[in-house]
Amino acid sequence: MATNSAARVGDGRLEGGATRQRLTAPEAIDVAIADKSPLILAGLDKLLSEDRRFQLVLKVTDGEEFLEAARQQKFALAVIGWQLPTVHARDVLRALSRQVSAPKIVVYSGTNDPAAPAETLQLGGAGFVSKRAPPERLLDVLSAVAAGDMVFPFVDIRKMRSDPLENLTLRERSLLSALGSGHTNSQLAKDFGVSINTIKFHLRNLFEKLDVRNRAQAIALFLEMKHGAWPGGAASSGRNIDGSSTIRGRRGQGRLE
Repeated sequence: MATNSAARVGDGRLEGGATRQRLTAPEAIDVAIADKSPLILAGLDKLLSEDRRFQLVLKVTDGEEFLEAARQQKFALAVIGWQLPTVHARDVLRALSRQVSAPKIVVYSGTNDPAAPAETLQLGGAGFVSKRAPPERLLDVLSAVAAGDMVFPFVDIRKMRSDPLENLTLRERSLLSALGSGHTNSQLAKDFGVSINTIKFHLRNLFEKLDVRNRAQAIALFLEMKHGAWPGGAASSGRNIDGSSTIRGRRGQGRLE
């Protein structure tokens, strides 16, 4: 007599009392990617789509759009470039450090900045991969990070920057200088040609970079650096704190958007 082998959905049992072992593939890990280069995005799209461990759920070209998506949808991992437009990777990492259940971030970059891996680690990133490495290296790092590991190249902690000015963009230095002149948020918005909300966003990042809690502390620190009272200040280092001089190592970061 023929046996009915249809399974009842959900309990793993066959009619007649027999049991079966359910064989299911591991669930794919949701991954988001953000990079200023369409070619890099296309390459990452192809790389991830060919690996069943991962499922691409988001592809954007700038940091602000990525942060907005990270607030609205859930994904476990993200691969981001170091020099993202509108919001730099540093500021993305800072913003995510304040977000509950934030995705784990792997920075994928071709930057020549030797401090970038150390900064990524310091700011809460989970991994750093050079674009000069084979593509398979990125997949291995994503798999390790998804499993709970942190993966970085050798990081010399002696090269981790301690001077707050080192992490400020040219426009952020101008913003700090304007604060020191007593400008209100409305005046700043008008001067920089952006909305008040954008000014507030960049002020929060500026305060965090300077390790201060509020406007008054930022102004006090500005005055110390301006007059050389602070050990790493502009007067002692020969730099112009208001951002009017050319600062090497800060490419494409002079706009508030």
